[in-house]
Amino acid sequence: MTAGTREPLPAWSLAVAAMMLIQLSSALSVGLIEQVGAAGIGWLRLVLGGAIFLLIARPPLRQIRRQDVPVILGLGTATGVMTISFLSALEHIPLGTAVAIEFLGPLAVAAIRSGSARMLAWPALALVGVVLLTEPWEGEANFVGIGFAALAGVGWGSYILLTQRVGDRFSGISSLSMTIPIAAIMATFVGAPQVLADFDWKILPLALGLALLAPVLPFGLEMLALRRMTHTAFGTLMALEPAFGVIVGLIVLHQIPSIVQGIGIVLVVLAGAAAQRSGARAARLEPSPHS
Repeated sequence: MTAGTREPLPAWSLAVAAMMLIQLSSALSVGLIEQVGAAGIGWLRLVLGGAIFLLIARPPLRQIRRQDVPVILGLGTATGVMTISFLSALEHIPLGTAVAIEFLGPLAVAAIRSGSARMLAWPALALVGVVLLTEPWEGEANFVGIGFAALAGVGWGSYILLTQRVGDRFSGISSLSMTIPIAAIMATFVGAPQVLADFDWKILPLALGLALLAPVLPFGLEMLALRRMTHTAFGTLMALEPAFGVIVGLIVLHQIPSIVQGIGIVLVVLAGAAAQRSGARAARLEPSPHS
């Protein structure tokens, strides 16, 4: 390295920072969910986040090819599903449990795309961990919350696959100025009625702060990380997300897991760590995001 040059931040650090911000935003959203509903606060976060991206990044509309349209629409839809479903899960189950269930999505993506049948053992191990987290034998399993978290996992897995495809086509984070507004439009049908039913202007500055925490900062960081990582490396790095969910849930929401649930979290994290595959993508020269 020559004098005066600086190494870029490693891709994994961008992904970890994104995870921490997402969990903090989710925890802080719980209080607002009680006021405007899960779909309502999710919609506000997406609308405000989309507006911010439109202000800071020019949508690369002229670069869009016909074959790009389904991918862009798919990513926007996956983002909306992931956001609304996860916040809906938080109405019924603890943050750490919701994250662990949602994590099955990216872990399954990592295992399937590896091409190795042995890799399927890790999603299976994570599923065991999820069973310990939900403790169905205690009769306390909330299947509504579990269902929403599982749907969020489908959205998260789809988001990973589609984000890398979109990120390979468009420079910087400009594509987010297209996909986040699409997600907001998709969420309008379920979110707007909840917000407008009893609208309070005091909610807007709080929602704006949450939008900065997620989706603006973490989705931008994830986009940059996915441009330099494989699907498998990124998906399995998310093994840390359930642990962050438990820690943030404990500190912010005072959600204390039982010993059995703690073992479940450990199994989910170990499953993701064991499935980890190194594979930094070769960096490529690209135009400025503002070009």
